[in-house]
Amino acid sequence: MKPVLENLFYYLDNFHRVLEWIGERYADLLDDEERDFIARFPALPKASRALFVRMVMRKGQLFRASKLVYDEIGCARSAAAPLAEAGWIVIDPPVTLDELFDLLQKPELCLAFALTGTLRSARKEAQREALRAQHDGERPFSAWHGDGGDAPCDEAYRIVAKPLCDRLRLIFFGNYHQDWTEFVLSDLGVFRFETVEISQAARGFRTRRDIEDYLRLHACRERFGNGEHPLDVLPDVPPPGTDNEWLASRRDKLLFQLGQQLEKLREWAGACELYSGCAYPGARARAIRVLEKDEQFGPAWERLQRAMAAPESEAERQHLLRMAPRLARRLGHPRGAAAKAVPPERLDLALPRPDGQWWVEGVVREHLHCDAAPVFYVENALINSLFGLLCWDAVFAAIPGAFFHPFHHGPTDLHSADFHRRRTTQFDACLAQLDDGTYPATIRRNLEAKRGISSPFVFWGALDGNLLDLALHCIPAAHLKQSFLRILQDVKANRTGFPDLIQFWPAERRYNMIEVKGPGDRLQDNQLRWIDYCAQHRMPVTVCYLQWATQ
Repeated sequence: MKPVLENLFYYLDNFHRVLEWIGERYADLLDDEERDFIARFPALPKASRALFVRMVMRKGQLFRASKLVYDEIGCARSAAAPLAEAGWIVIDPPVTLDELFDLLQKPELCLAFALTGTLRSARKEAQREALRAQHDGERPFSAWHGDGGDAPCDEAYRIVAKPLCDRLRLIFFGNYHQDWTEFVLSDLGVFRFETVEISQAARGFRTRRDIEDYLRLHACRERFGNGEHPLDVLPDVPPPGTDNEWLASRRDKLLFQLGQQLEKLREWAGACELYSGCAYPGARARAIRVLEKDEQFGPAWERLQRAMAAPESEAERQHLLRMAPRLARRLGHPRGAAAKAVPPERLDLALPRPDGQWWVEGVVREHLHCDAAPVFYVENALINSLFGLLCWDAVFAAIPGAFFHPFHHGPTDLHSADFHRRRTTQFDACLAQLDDGTYPATIRRNLEAKRGISSPFVFWGALDGNLLDLALHCIPAAHLKQSFLRILQDVKANRTGFPDLIQFWPAERRYNMIEVKGPGDRLQDNQLRWIDYCAQHRMPVTVCYLQWATQ
Protein backbone atom coordinates (compact mmCIF):
# COMPACT_ATOMS: atom_id res chain seq x y z
CA MET A 1 0.00 0.00 0.00
CA LYS A 2 1.22 3.48 -0.83
CA PRO A 3 2.02 5.88 2.04
CA VAL A 4 -1.13 7.68 3.15
CA LEU A 5 -0.04 11.07 1.77
CA GLU A 6 0.51 9.54 -1.68
CA ASN A 7 -2.59 7.35 -1.72
CA LEU A 8 -5.64 9.48 -2.44
CA PHE A 9 -7.91 6.55 -1.58
CA TYR A 10 -6.23 5.75 1.78
CA TYR A 11 -9.54 6.09 3.63
CA LEU A 12 -11.24 3.64 1.27
CA ASP A 13 -8.42 1.13 1.66
CA ASN A 14 -8.74 1.41 5.44
CA PHE A 15 -12.50 0.89 5.26
CA HIS A 16 -11.94 -2.27 3.23
CA ARG A 17 -9.44 -3.47 5.85
CA VAL A 18 -12.13 -3.16 8.50
CA LEU A 19 -14.67 -5.07 6.40
CA GLU A 20 -12.15 -7.83 5.67
CA TRP A 21 -11.15 -8.06 9.35
CA ILE A 22 -14.79 -8.33 10.44
CA GLY A 23 -15.58 -10.83 7.70
CA GLU A 24 -12.69 -13.07 8.74
CA ARG A 25 -13.27 -12.95 12.51
CA TYR A 26 -16.97 -12.26 13.06
CA ALA A 27 -18.79 -13.90 10.13
CA ASP A 28 -20.74 -16.18 12.49
CA LEU A 29 -22.00 -13.23 14.56
CA LEU A 30 -23.19 -10.91 11.78
CA ASP A 31 -26.84 -10.31 10.96
CA ASP A 32 -28.20 -10.40 7.41
CA GLU A 33 -27.84 -6.66 6.83
CA GLU A 34 -24.19 -6.63 7.93
CA ARG A 35 -23.33 -9.73 5.94
CA ASP A 36 -25.04 -8.35 2.83
CA PHE A 37 -23.21 -5.02 3.08
CA ILE A 38 -19.79 -6.67 3.42
CA ALA A 39 -20.51 -8.84 0.39
CA ARG A 40 -21.93 -6.12 -1.90
CA PHE A 41 -19.81 -3.08 -1.05
CA PRO A 42 -16.61 -4.14 -2.91
CA ALA A 43 -18.59 -4.63 -6.15
CA LEU A 44 -19.59 -0.95 -6.43
CA PRO A 45 -17.61 1.49 -8.61
CA LYS A 46 -14.55 2.85 -6.82
CA ALA A 47 -15.79 6.45 -6.91
CA SER A 48 -19.09 5.38 -5.33
CA ARG A 49 -17.33 3.47 -2.57
CA ALA A 50 -15.03 6.41 -1.91
CA LEU A 51 -17.94 8.87 -1.72
CA PHE A 52 -19.76 6.59 0.69
CA VAL A 53 -16.77 6.35 3.03
CA ARG A 54 -16.26 10.12 2.87
CA MET A 55 -19.84 10.59 4.06
CA VAL A 56 -19.46 7.91 6.74
CA MET A 57 -16.40 9.68 8.12
CA ARG A 58 -18.14 13.06 8.31
CA LYS A 59 -20.60 14.16 10.97
CA GLY A 60 -24.30 13.92 10.39
CA GLN A 61 -26.42 12.05 7.88
CA LEU A 62 -27.34 14.82 5.41
CA PHE A 63 -24.95 16.08 2.73
CA ARG A 64 -25.05 18.28 -0.36
CA ALA A 65 -23.43 17.29 -3.62
CA SER A 66 -21.91 20.75 -3.94
CA LYS A 67 -20.05 20.23 -0.66
CA LEU A 68 -18.76 16.76 -1.52
CA VAL A 69 -15.89 17.93 -3.69
CA TYR A 70 -12.96 15.48 -3.85
CA ASP A 71 -10.52 15.38 -6.74
CA GLU A 72 -10.09 11.61 -6.59
CA ILE A 73 -13.87 11.02 -6.71
CA GLY A 74 -14.93 13.49 -9.36
CA CYS A 75 -18.65 14.12 -9.90
CA ALA A 76 -20.53 13.43 -6.67
CA ARG A 77 -23.83 13.01 -8.53
CA SER A 78 -22.47 10.22 -10.69
CA ALA A 79 -20.86 8.50 -7.72
CA ALA A 80 -24.04 8.75 -5.66
CA ALA A 81 -26.34 6.95 -8.07
CA PRO A 82 -25.07 3.38 -7.40
CA LEU A 83 -25.25 4.05 -3.65
CA ALA A 84 -28.91 4.97 -3.98
CA GLU A 85 -29.57 1.84 -6.04
CA ALA A 86 -27.97 -0.22 -3.29
CA GLY A 87 -30.28 1.41 -0.74
CA TRP A 88 -27.49 2.92 1.35
CA ILE A 89 -28.31 6.58 0.61
CA VAL A 90 -31.45 8.47 -0.39
CA ILE A 91 -31.17 11.12 -3.09
CA ASP A 92 -33.29 14.25 -2.55
CA PRO A 93 -34.58 13.05 0.85
CA PRO A 94 -37.40 14.70 2.77
CA VAL A 95 -35.94 17.21 5.24
CA THR A 96 -37.38 19.37 7.99
CA LEU A 97 -36.97 23.11 8.26
CA ASP A 98 -34.34 22.63 10.97
CA GLU A 99 -32.39 20.24 8.76
CA LEU A 100 -32.61 22.63 5.85
CA PHE A 101 -31.19 25.47 7.96
CA ASP A 102 -28.27 23.21 8.86
CA LEU A 103 -27.65 22.44 5.20
CA LEU A 104 -27.97 25.91 3.65
CA GLN A 105 -26.06 29.10 4.25
CA LYS A 106 -27.87 32.35 5.00
CA PRO A 107 -27.73 33.82 1.44
CA GLU A 108 -29.12 30.54 0.09
CA LEU A 109 -31.95 30.61 2.62
CA CYS A 110 -32.82 34.18 1.69
CA LEU A 111 -32.98 33.14 -1.95
CA ALA A 112 -34.93 29.93 -1.30
CA PHE A 113 -37.60 31.69 0.78
CA ALA A 114 -37.46 35.04 -1.05
CA LEU A 115 -36.80 36.84 2.22
CA THR A 116 -36.95 40.62 2.16
CA GLY A 117 -36.68 43.58 4.50
CA THR A 118 -35.71 43.10 8.12
CA LEU A 119 -36.19 39.33 7.94
CA ARG A 120 -33.55 39.11 5.22
CA SER A 121 -30.96 40.76 7.50
CA ALA A 122 -32.05 38.92 10.65
CA ARG A 123 -29.97 36.18 12.24
CA LYS A 124 -30.53 32.62 10.99
CA GLU A 125 -32.22 31.60 14.23
CA ALA A 126 -34.72 34.49 13.93
CA GLN A 127 -35.36 33.58 10.29
CA ARG A 128 -36.03 29.97 11.22
CA GLU A 129 -38.50 30.88 13.95
CA ALA A 130 -40.31 33.30 11.64
CA LEU A 131 -40.72 30.59 9.00
CA ARG A 132 -41.56 27.72 11.36
CA ALA A 133 -45.33 28.31 11.52
CA GLN A 134 -45.64 28.06 7.74
CA HIS A 135 -43.21 25.18 7.31
CA ASP A 136 -43.73 22.60 10.03
CA GLY A 137 -43.43 19.40 8.00
CA GLU A 138 -40.97 17.59 5.75
CA ARG A 139 -40.42 18.31 2.07
CA PRO A 140 -37.89 16.99 -0.44
CA PHE A 141 -34.70 19.02 -0.42
CA SER A 142 -35.29 20.07 -4.04
CA ALA A 143 -38.69 21.48 -3.12
CA TRP A 144 -37.25 23.57 -0.31
CA HIS A 145 -34.23 24.67 -2.25
CA GLY A 146 -36.26 25.59 -5.32
CA ASP A 147 -38.60 28.00 -3.53
CA GLY A 148 -36.62 30.98 -4.71
CA GLY A 149 -37.02 30.14 -8.38
CA ASP A 150 -33.49 31.11 -9.29
CA ALA A 151 -31.73 28.98 -6.67
CA PRO A 152 -28.66 27.19 -8.02
CA CYS A 153 -29.16 23.52 -8.79
CA ASP A 154 -27.89 21.19 -6.08
CA GLU A 155 -28.61 17.73 -4.75
CA ALA A 156 -28.88 16.38 -1.23
CA TYR A 157 -28.18 12.89 0.13
CA ARG A 158 -29.21 11.19 3.32
CA ILE A 159 -26.93 8.30 4.25
CA VAL A 160 -29.29 5.73 5.72
CA ALA A 161 -26.60 3.08 6.20
CA LYS A 162 -24.65 5.12 8.76
CA PRO A 163 -26.07 3.23 11.77
CA LEU A 164 -24.98 0.02 10.03
CA CYS A 165 -21.47 1.41 9.56
CA ASP A 166 -21.35 2.58 13.17
CA ARG A 167 -22.26 -0.96 14.19
CA LEU A 168 -19.46 -2.38 12.04
CA ARG A 169 -17.07 0.14 13.59
CA LEU A 170 -18.20 -1.05 17.01
CA ILE A 171 -17.60 -4.70 16.10
CA PHE A 172 -14.08 -3.84 14.90
CA PHE A 173 -12.96 -1.55 17.75
CA GLY A 174 -15.10 -2.92 20.57
CA ASN A 175 -16.09 0.65 21.52
CA TYR A 176 -17.58 3.82 20.11
CA HIS A 177 -14.85 6.27 21.13
CA GLN A 178 -12.40 5.06 18.49
CA ASP A 179 -13.16 5.88 14.88
CA TRP A 180 -11.75 5.82 11.36
CA THR A 181 -9.11 8.45 12.20
CA GLU A 182 -7.17 5.77 14.11
CA PHE A 183 -6.02 4.40 10.73
CA VAL A 184 -4.92 7.80 9.46
CA LEU A 185 -3.08 8.75 12.64
CA SER A 186 -1.35 5.38 12.60
CA ASP A 187 -0.40 5.70 8.91
CA LEU A 188 0.96 9.19 9.52
CA GLY A 189 3.01 7.99 12.49
CA VAL A 190 1.14 10.18 14.99
CA PHE A 191 0.25 7.04 16.95
CA ARG A 192 2.19 3.80 16.92
CA PHE A 193 0.79 0.61 18.35
CA GLU A 194 2.40 -2.56 19.64
CA THR A 195 2.00 -5.54 17.34
CA VAL A 196 0.12 -8.26 19.19
CA GLU A 197 -0.77 -11.63 17.75
CA ILE A 198 -4.56 -11.60 17.83
CA SER A 199 -6.06 -15.06 17.67
CA GLN A 200 -9.59 -15.96 16.67
CA ALA A 201 -10.25 -16.72 20.35
CA ALA A 202 -9.39 -13.11 21.26
CA ARG A 203 -12.55 -11.65 19.74
CA GLY A 204 -14.06 -8.77 21.68
CA PHE A 205 -17.59 -9.97 20.93
CA ARG A 206 -18.13 -13.70 21.32
CA THR A 207 -21.84 -13.95 20.61
CA ARG A 208 -24.47 -11.88 18.87
CA ARG A 209 -25.95 -11.20 22.28
CA ASP A 210 -22.68 -9.44 23.21
CA ILE A 211 -23.16 -7.02 20.31
CA GLU A 212 -26.81 -6.41 21.12
CA ASP A 213 -26.05 -5.92 24.82
CA TYR A 214 -23.34 -3.39 24.00
CA LEU A 215 -25.73 -1.47 21.76
CA ARG A 216 -28.36 -1.44 24.52
CA LEU A 217 -25.80 -0.30 27.10
CA HIS A 218 -24.63 2.46 24.78
CA ALA A 219 -28.20 3.64 24.19
CA CYS A 220 -28.84 3.70 27.96
CA ARG A 221 -25.62 5.60 28.55
CA GLU A 222 -26.62 8.17 25.91
CA ARG A 223 -30.05 8.64 27.47
CA PHE A 224 -28.57 9.06 30.93
CA GLY A 225 -25.98 11.49 29.59
CA ASN A 226 -28.80 13.53 28.06
CA GLY A 227 -30.41 13.98 31.46
CA GLU A 228 -32.96 11.17 31.63
CA HIS A 229 -33.83 10.00 35.15
CA PRO A 230 -31.85 6.90 36.22
CA LEU A 231 -35.00 4.95 37.11
CA ASP A 232 -36.37 5.55 33.61
CA VAL A 233 -33.15 4.26 32.07
CA LEU A 234 -32.70 1.28 34.38
CA PRO A 235 -35.41 -1.03 32.89
CA ASP A 236 -33.60 -0.98 29.53
CA VAL A 237 -30.19 -1.92 30.93
CA PRO A 238 -29.54 -5.47 29.70
CA PRO A 239 -29.60 -8.12 32.44
CA PRO A 240 -26.40 -9.81 33.63
CA GLY A 241 -25.44 -13.24 32.46
CA THR A 242 -22.83 -12.80 29.75
CA ASP A 243 -19.43 -14.40 30.28
CA ASN A 244 -17.81 -11.47 28.48
CA GLU A 245 -15.87 -9.86 31.32
CA TRP A 246 -15.15 -6.48 29.74
CA LEU A 247 -18.79 -6.14 28.69
CA ALA A 248 -19.95 -7.03 32.20
CA SER A 249 -17.56 -4.37 33.49
CA ARG A 250 -19.20 -1.76 31.25
CA ARG A 251 -22.60 -2.74 32.62
CA ASP A 252 -21.34 -2.43 36.21
CA LYS A 253 -19.91 1.02 35.47
CA LEU A 254 -23.23 2.25 34.10
CA LEU A 255 -25.11 0.92 37.13
CA PHE A 256 -22.59 2.66 39.40
CA GLN A 257 -23.14 5.96 37.57
CA LEU A 258 -26.92 5.58 37.81
CA GLY A 259 -26.50 4.91 41.52
CA GLN A 260 -24.37 8.02 41.94
CA GLN A 261 -27.09 10.15 40.38
CA LEU A 262 -29.78 8.62 42.61
CA GLU A 263 -27.54 9.33 45.58
CA LYS A 264 -27.27 12.97 44.53
CA LEU A 265 -31.07 13.05 44.28
CA ARG A 266 -31.26 11.60 47.82
CA GLU A 267 -33.19 8.57 46.56
CA TRP A 268 -31.46 6.31 49.03
CA ALA A 269 -33.28 3.03 48.41
CA GLY A 270 -32.72 3.09 44.66
CA ALA A 271 -29.09 4.11 45.03
CA CYS A 272 -28.37 1.34 47.55
CA GLU A 273 -30.02 -1.26 45.34
CA LEU A 274 -27.96 -0.25 42.32
CA TYR A 275 -24.70 -0.14 44.26
CA SER A 276 -25.46 -3.52 45.79
CA GLY A 277 -26.18 -5.06 42.41
CA CYS A 278 -22.94 -4.16 40.64
CA ALA A 279 -19.31 -5.15 41.07
CA TYR A 280 -17.81 -1.81 40.04
CA PRO A 281 -14.89 -0.75 42.29
CA GLY A 282 -16.17 1.43 45.11
CA ALA A 283 -19.81 0.36 44.80
CA ARG A 284 -19.79 -1.64 48.04
CA ALA A 285 -18.48 1.30 50.07
CA ARG A 286 -20.98 3.66 48.43
CA ALA A 287 -23.83 1.31 49.39
CA ILE A 288 -22.70 1.46 53.03
CA ARG A 289 -22.45 5.24 52.86
CA VAL A 290 -25.96 5.49 51.42
CA LEU A 291 -27.33 3.35 54.25
CA GLU A 292 -25.58 5.70 56.68
CA LYS A 293 -27.12 8.74 54.99
CA ASP A 294 -30.52 7.02 55.21
CA GLU A 295 -29.88 6.52 58.94
CA GLN A 296 -29.98 2.75 58.59
CA PHE A 297 -26.98 2.45 60.88
CA GLY A 298 -27.40 -1.20 61.83
CA PRO A 299 -27.43 -2.59 58.25
CA ALA A 300 -24.62 -0.19 57.36
CA TRP A 301 -22.50 -1.46 60.26
CA GLU A 302 -23.09 -5.10 59.31
CA ARG A 303 -22.03 -4.46 55.73
CA LEU A 304 -19.01 -2.49 56.88
CA GLN A 305 -17.82 -5.37 59.07
CA ARG A 306 -18.08 -7.81 56.17
CA ALA A 307 -16.22 -5.43 53.87
CA MET A 308 -13.47 -4.75 56.41
CA ALA A 309 -12.81 -8.49 56.64
CA ALA A 310 -11.82 -8.52 52.96
CA PRO A 311 -11.35 -5.01 51.48
CA GLU A 312 -11.38 -4.97 47.68
CA SER A 313 -8.60 -2.35 47.57
CA GLU A 314 -6.63 0.15 49.62
CA ALA A 315 -9.03 2.85 48.44
CA GLU A 316 -12.03 0.95 49.82
CA ARG A 317 -10.24 0.23 53.09
CA GLN A 318 -9.45 3.96 53.44
CA HIS A 319 -13.12 4.81 52.85
CA LEU A 320 -14.34 2.18 55.32
CA LEU A 321 -11.98 3.35 58.05
CA ARG A 322 -13.47 6.83 57.78
CA MET A 323 -17.03 5.55 58.12
CA ALA A 324 -16.38 3.10 60.94
CA PRO A 325 -16.00 5.62 63.84
CA ARG A 326 -19.15 7.49 62.81
CA LEU A 327 -21.24 4.33 62.61
CA ALA A 328 -19.80 3.00 65.89
CA ARG A 329 -20.70 6.27 67.61
CA ARG A 330 -24.25 6.17 66.20
CA LEU A 331 -24.74 2.62 67.48
CA GLY A 332 -23.13 3.26 70.86
CA HIS A 333 -20.25 0.86 70.25
CA PRO A 334 -17.03 1.45 72.18
CA ARG A 335 -14.57 3.54 70.25
CA GLY A 336 -11.72 1.44 68.95
CA ALA A 337 -8.16 2.60 68.76
CA ALA A 338 -7.57 4.20 65.41
CA ALA A 339 -4.60 2.91 63.48
CA LYS A 340 -2.14 5.71 62.97
CA ALA A 341 -0.32 6.08 59.69
CA VAL A 342 3.45 6.39 59.81
CA PRO A 343 4.07 10.13 59.36
CA PRO A 344 6.30 11.04 56.43
CA GLU A 345 9.23 13.40 56.66
CA ARG A 346 8.13 17.02 56.53
CA LEU A 347 9.89 19.97 54.94
CA ASP A 348 8.60 23.51 55.52
CA LEU A 349 9.78 26.19 53.13
CA ALA A 350 9.12 29.93 53.12
CA LEU A 351 10.20 31.33 49.76
CA PRO A 352 9.62 34.65 47.97
CA ARG A 353 6.69 34.57 45.56
CA PRO A 354 8.17 34.63 42.04
CA ASP A 355 7.27 37.23 39.44
CA GLY A 356 5.64 36.26 36.16
CA GLN A 357 4.45 32.72 35.47
CA TRP A 358 5.31 30.01 37.98
CA TRP A 359 4.04 26.78 39.53
CA VAL A 360 4.67 25.66 43.10
CA GLU A 361 6.40 22.39 42.15
CA GLY A 362 8.75 24.33 39.88
CA VAL A 363 9.54 26.84 42.60
CA VAL A 364 10.48 24.07 45.03
CA ARG A 365 12.42 22.19 42.39
CA GLU A 366 14.52 25.23 41.57
CA HIS A 367 15.16 25.87 45.26
CA LEU A 368 16.31 22.32 46.03
CA HIS A 369 18.17 21.58 42.80
CA CYS A 370 21.97 21.54 42.74
CA ASP A 371 24.65 19.81 40.69
CA ALA A 372 25.38 17.27 43.40
CA ALA A 373 21.68 16.52 44.00
CA PRO A 374 19.54 17.22 40.90
CA VAL A 375 15.75 17.42 41.21
CA PHE A 376 13.25 16.38 38.54
CA TYR A 377 9.50 16.93 38.22
CA VAL A 378 8.18 13.40 37.56
CA GLU A 379 4.88 12.91 39.43
CA ASN A 380 3.26 9.78 37.92
CA ALA A 381 5.59 9.53 34.94
CA LEU A 382 8.82 7.99 36.25
CA ILE A 383 7.76 4.91 38.24
CA ASN A 384 4.96 4.08 35.80
CA SER A 385 7.38 4.33 32.88
CA LEU A 386 9.98 2.13 34.54
CA PHE A 387 7.25 -0.39 35.29
CA GLY A 388 5.93 -0.24 31.72
CA LEU A 389 9.37 -0.69 30.19
CA LEU A 390 10.36 -3.61 32.43
CA CYS A 391 6.98 -5.35 32.13
CA TRP A 392 6.31 -4.54 28.47
CA ASP A 393 6.00 -8.19 27.46
CA ALA A 394 3.54 -8.93 30.27
CA VAL A 395 1.36 -5.87 29.60
CA PHE A 396 1.11 -6.74 25.90
CA ALA A 397 0.82 -10.51 26.34
CA ALA A 398 -1.69 -12.03 23.91
CA ILE A 399 -4.18 -13.02 26.60
CA PRO A 400 -7.57 -14.04 25.12
CA GLY A 401 -9.91 -11.06 25.07
CA ALA A 402 -7.21 -8.48 25.88
CA PHE A 403 -6.58 -7.28 22.32
CA PHE A 404 -8.96 -7.65 19.42
CA HIS A 405 -7.89 -5.05 16.87
CA PRO A 406 -4.56 -3.45 15.85
CA PHE A 407 -5.18 -0.06 17.49
CA HIS A 408 -5.14 -0.80 21.20
CA HIS A 409 -3.32 1.66 23.46
CA GLY A 410 -3.37 -1.08 26.08
CA PRO A 411 -5.22 -4.29 27.01
CA THR A 412 -8.98 -3.99 27.37
CA ASP A 413 -8.89 -5.57 30.84
CA LEU A 414 -6.28 -3.14 32.18
CA HIS A 415 -8.53 -1.97 35.01
CA SER A 416 -10.06 -5.36 35.77
CA ALA A 417 -9.53 -6.87 39.21
CA ASP A 418 -7.91 -9.92 37.65
CA PHE A 419 -5.53 -8.05 35.33
CA HIS A 420 -2.50 -9.26 37.27
CA ARG A 421 -3.85 -12.75 37.98
CA ARG A 422 -4.43 -13.50 34.29
CA ARG A 423 -0.76 -12.67 33.59
CA THR A 424 0.87 -13.98 36.75
CA THR A 425 3.48 -16.03 34.92
CA GLN A 426 4.47 -13.16 32.61
CA PHE A 427 4.69 -10.59 35.42
CA ASP A 428 6.62 -12.96 37.66
CA ALA A 429 9.22 -13.38 34.90
CA CYS A 430 9.54 -9.61 34.46
CA LEU A 431 9.76 -8.81 38.18
CA ALA A 432 12.29 -11.59 38.76
CA GLN A 433 14.80 -9.43 36.91
CA LEU A 434 14.70 -7.03 39.86
CA ASP A 435 16.07 -9.89 41.97
CA ASP A 436 18.79 -11.09 39.61
CA GLY A 437 19.97 -7.62 38.53
CA THR A 438 19.14 -7.88 34.81
CA TYR A 439 16.35 -5.28 34.91
CA PRO A 440 18.42 -2.24 33.77
CA ALA A 441 19.30 -3.97 30.50
CA THR A 442 15.65 -4.86 29.81
CA ILE A 443 14.47 -1.34 30.59
CA ARG A 444 17.11 0.24 28.33
CA ARG A 445 16.45 -2.27 25.54
CA ASN A 446 12.70 -1.60 25.56
CA LEU A 447 13.29 2.14 25.78
CA GLU A 448 15.03 1.98 22.40
CA ALA A 449 13.07 -0.81 20.74
CA LYS A 450 9.60 0.43 21.72
CA ARG A 451 10.18 4.18 21.70
CA GLY A 452 7.01 6.05 20.75
CA ILE A 453 4.69 3.03 20.79
CA SER A 454 1.48 3.69 22.73
CA SER A 455 1.51 2.25 26.22
CA PRO A 456 -0.80 2.77 29.19
CA PHE A 457 2.24 3.17 31.45
CA VAL A 458 5.14 4.73 29.57
CA PHE A 459 5.35 8.54 29.40
CA TRP A 460 7.67 8.90 26.42
CA GLY A 461 7.87 12.67 26.60
CA ALA A 462 9.01 12.60 30.23
CA LEU A 463 11.91 10.17 29.78
CA ASP A 464 15.40 11.32 28.92
CA GLY A 465 18.71 9.55 29.24
CA ASN A 466 19.90 11.50 32.27
CA LEU A 467 16.74 10.89 34.31
CA LEU A 468 16.72 7.20 33.42
CA ASP A 469 20.41 6.77 34.29
CA LEU A 470 19.97 8.45 37.67
CA ALA A 471 16.83 6.46 38.48
CA LEU A 472 18.45 3.12 37.69
CA HIS A 473 21.60 4.13 39.60
CA CYS A 474 19.96 5.56 42.73
CA ILE A 475 16.64 3.73 43.28
CA PRO A 476 17.21 0.28 44.83
CA ALA A 477 15.71 -2.65 42.95
CA ALA A 478 13.79 -3.61 46.10
CA HIS A 479 12.04 -0.23 46.11
CA LEU A 480 11.16 -0.53 42.44
CA LYS A 481 9.71 -3.95 43.08
CA GLN A 482 7.53 -2.71 45.92
CA SER A 483 6.26 0.13 43.73
CA PHE A 484 5.53 -2.20 40.83
CA LEU A 485 3.71 -4.70 43.01
CA ARG A 486 1.50 -1.94 44.35
CA ILE A 487 0.63 -0.78 40.83
CA LEU A 488 -0.41 -4.34 40.03
CA GLN A 489 -2.66 -4.51 43.10
CA ASP A 490 -5.01 -1.92 41.56
CA VAL A 491 -3.87 -0.48 38.25
CA LYS A 492 -6.62 2.12 37.97
CA ALA A 493 -6.13 3.55 41.46
CA ASN A 494 -2.38 3.10 41.91
CA ARG A 495 -1.07 4.58 38.65
CA THR A 496 -1.65 7.99 40.22
CA GLY A 497 -0.75 9.67 43.50
CA PHE A 498 3.04 9.55 43.20
CA PRO A 499 5.01 12.45 44.70
CA ASP A 500 5.66 15.42 42.41
CA LEU A 501 9.47 15.56 42.56
CA ILE A 502 12.39 13.22 42.91
CA GLN A 503 15.86 14.19 44.06
CA PHE A 504 18.96 12.08 43.46
CA TRP A 505 22.32 11.93 45.24
CA PRO A 506 24.30 9.89 42.68
CA ALA A 507 27.52 9.91 44.73
CA GLU A 508 25.65 8.19 47.56
CA ARG A 509 23.31 6.14 45.34
CA ARG A 510 20.21 7.36 47.14
CA TYR A 511 17.06 9.32 46.32
CA ASN A 512 14.10 11.07 47.88
CA MET A 513 10.55 11.60 46.58
CA ILE A 514 8.95 14.95 47.40
CA GLU A 515 5.26 15.80 47.41
CA VAL A 516 4.77 19.59 47.17
CA LYS A 517 1.84 21.38 48.75
CA GLY A 518 1.34 25.09 48.23
CA PRO A 519 -0.54 27.44 50.55
CA GLY A 520 -4.00 26.04 51.35
CA ASP A 521 -3.38 22.78 49.49
CA ARG A 522 -3.81 19.39 51.15
CA LEU A 523 -2.90 15.79 50.43
CA GLN A 524 -5.39 13.86 48.32
CA ASP A 525 -6.53 10.35 49.19
CA ASN A 526 -4.46 8.59 46.53
CA GLN A 527 -1.39 10.59 47.62
CA LEU A 528 -1.96 9.66 51.25
CA ARG A 529 -2.13 5.99 50.29
CA TRP A 530 1.14 6.15 48.35
CA ILE A 531 2.90 8.07 51.12
CA ASP A 532 1.71 5.56 53.72
CA TYR A 533 2.85 2.67 51.53
CA CYS A 534 6.28 4.24 51.05
CA ALA A 535 6.64 4.75 54.79
CA GLN A 536 5.70 1.11 55.49
CA HIS A 537 8.38 -0.11 53.07
CA ARG A 538 11.04 2.42 54.10
CA MET A 539 10.98 4.17 50.74
CA PRO A 540 12.08 7.79 51.27
CA VAL A 541 9.36 10.37 50.80
CA THR A 542 9.00 13.92 52.10
CA VAL A 543 5.99 16.24 52.09
CA CYS A 544 7.10 19.80 51.40
CA TYR A 545 4.78 22.58 52.58
CA LEU A 546 5.48 25.83 50.80
CA GLN A 547 4.51 29.23 52.16
CA TRP A 548 5.28 32.61 50.65
CA ALA A 549 7.74 34.63 52.65
CA THR A 550 6.54 38.07 53.68
CA GLN A 551 8.41 40.87 51.94
